Order: sequence, then C-alpha cells, then structure tokens
Amino acid sequence: MFIGRITGSIVSTHKVDSMVGQKLFVVEPLRVDEENKDSLKTTGRTFIVVDTVGAGEGEVVLCVQGSSARYMPETKTLPIDAAIIGIVDKVQVMEALIYDKTKDE
Repeated sequence: MFIGRITGSIVSTHKVDSMVGQKLFVVEPLRVDEENKDSLKTTGRTFIVVDTVGAGEGEVVLCVQGSSARYMPETKTLPIDAAIIGIVDKVQVMEALIYDKTKDE
C-alpha cells in the first residue's frame, strides 16, 4: 500500500468492455519529508489507478498495487494493477500530525 495525491485524470474513449465506466486517475505517491519529518512530499513517480471509492482530483488517497488491487469485488474482472481503496483524512508519524485533510480544504 502507499499514499498519494491525485494530480490528474485519464480519459479513454476506446478500451476493453470491462473498463467502460471506470474512473481513472493519475496519482503521485507521497512520502514523509526526511529532512524535517513534518510534511509529505512526492516521490517523483506516477501511477494510473482505478478509483473504487469516489475520490477526486487533489485528494490524498490510499492505493494498492498488484494482486491486492484485484482482490476486491469491485475490481475482480478488471485488467488493472493499481486501485484507490481509501481517501486519507490524517497522517500521523510518532507524535507529529503531518497531513490533515481538513486543513487542505
């Protein structure tokens, strides 16, 4: 699992039938800033993920990859290897609150 921020969306007019109606997002994985450990920063990578929870652009989300992305009833028939499984409200490391959704809104 990893957390990431939704930075874009994908539109595809031609695709396999099982993917029709699936919302696709571009997600940039996030990690704890190793210098001061009080914020999240991007890793410089991107993933294309299927949304299973109704997330939106700009949100921080919880993602799974590989077989974990296909084990859910919502994704068993989809040809995917990454999925959003949650919308992150807070990230706390040790005593420090390094992300709070209510402060992002």
